[in-house]
Amino acid sequence: MDKFMQVAIEQARKASELGEVPIGAVIERNNEIISVAHNLRETVKDPTAHAEIIAIRRAANKLQGWRLLDCNLYVTVEPCSMCCSAIIQARLSKVIFSIREPKTGAIVSRLDLPGILGVNLSFEEGLLGDQSRELMNEFFNKIRSK
Repeated sequence: MDKFMQVAIEQARKASELGEVPIGAVIERNNEIISVAHNLRETVKDPTAHAEIIAIRRAANKLQGWRLLDCNLYVTVEPCSMCCSAIIQARLSKVIFSIREPKTGAIVSRLDLPGILGVNLSFEEGLLGDQSRELMNEFFNKIRSK
């Protein structure tokens, strides 16, 4: 599991280098990476260009179907409500995230969207959390210092 989150963290670093909020995502099935992505909202001027959404689109394209059954999502930050809805719609099996998002997190922080909708979505939090937290802190400290 660590290896998939490490790839997500590498993707988050790429986002940060572009001036994007450093969030990265990996979709895995049967111990194989299906897709990777990082935030691109500022780059492509698209409010839906979150790492999770891009990873879901790429995985669906690669697997030639919208049902991402038996796939797991590794993401550096807890998904927002838009991403959580897409995760549910895509039928992902599990979400593993590094750190909570206290302002917009829709799995445990602000909402329990799967619970509200009565969907059985398993999740795990905290994997490589220190690394993801450090990336976020560095990014926002850099912005505040400007």
